[in-house]
Amino acid sequence: MNSRERFLAAMRGEPTDRASVFSANQTGTYELMDATGAEWPEAHQKAEPMAKLAAGVHTILGFDAVRVPYCQTFESEALGSLVKYAGREGVPRIHEHGYKIGDPISYPDDFLERGRIPELIKAVSLLKEQVGDSAAVGGNIVGPFSIAANLLGITDVLKASFKKPESLEPYLEVAERAGTELGKALLEAGADFLIIEDMMASIDVISPPIFEKVAQPWEKRQLDGLPSDTLTIIHICGKVNPITKLIAETGATAISVEPTVDAPAMKAILSEFDRPIPLIGGVDAVDTLFSGTAETVKADVEKALANGYDMIAPGCSIPPSATNEMLKAMVQTAEEAA
Repeated sequence: MNSRERFLAAMRGEPTDRASVFSANQTGTYELMDATGAEWPEAHQKAEPMAKLAAGVHTILGFDAVRVPYCQTFESEALGSLVKYAGREGVPRIHEHGYKIGDPISYPDDFLERGRIPELIKAVSLLKEQVGDSAAVGGNIVGPFSIAANLLGITDVLKASFKKPESLEPYLEVAERAGTELGKALLEAGADFLIIEDMMASIDVISPPIFEKVAQPWEKRQLDGLPSDTLTIIHICGKVNPITKLIAETGATAISVEPTVDAPAMKAILSEFDRPIPLIGGVDAVDTLFSGTAETVKADVEKALANGYDMIAPGCSIPPSATNEMLKAMVQTAEEAA
């Protein structure tokens, strides 16, 4: 199987020659920037360097899939929040929230033409041209709860989620539509799959009851709004075991998690559904990819395979300082285990 065939088969729960390896979260590293000649902040802003840097994840590291972008601010910026760039060293962050709870908000008809959205769409098209025959191409959108947090500020969203959740509905509605419309545009541009990062919906941040009431219904609505044959990965940080069933009930094709989860317990819950739901992750982004060695990467991958992970990936964004040696070790270990 080539990388694209392996990844797509794994996503569908079909047999593969070995475990598929990729990253559901950001993939830019300083070594890849040096090797490809595509650097931040330009790769955050313009389609050509954005695609060039992403392609190196396949052509240099051997990952089965590539994805863009490298931050979680595209939708929020297009909807009115101000973004601060961090040069070559880091990812864009929300500098000023666009709204306060109670402010009027509506979905802008020109959303797909705003900010860096056109460059992201073009980057997916370029990736499809450059590596689409050999690797799967993914586009990232941000989940509704997390977009709302970027628009309003996480502190105000947390307070409202607990005290007055109905006050968040106008912002969640616009956030859901923005992510869904962007997802459709990325699919039209050539994406083989979509990743939905709803990082602020982690139960490290909100309680399971608030997730069930305030976040999950909008994730489900988003997934229901995409074409029915769309391959989707939902990523939520933290130890999500208590909300495993709720995540699966969104309709996501696969679930990406941090290695803090009890993977066998999650697999047991997912096995109760009438469709395969691959579990993705297993490699610790901080303790292993940031602070570890190729040997600790190998140990993480071996442990993940033993614990039932279906696809191997970092459990969160790849640290920019992670070396090619460590990232290649993910692929090498999967090959050796086949």
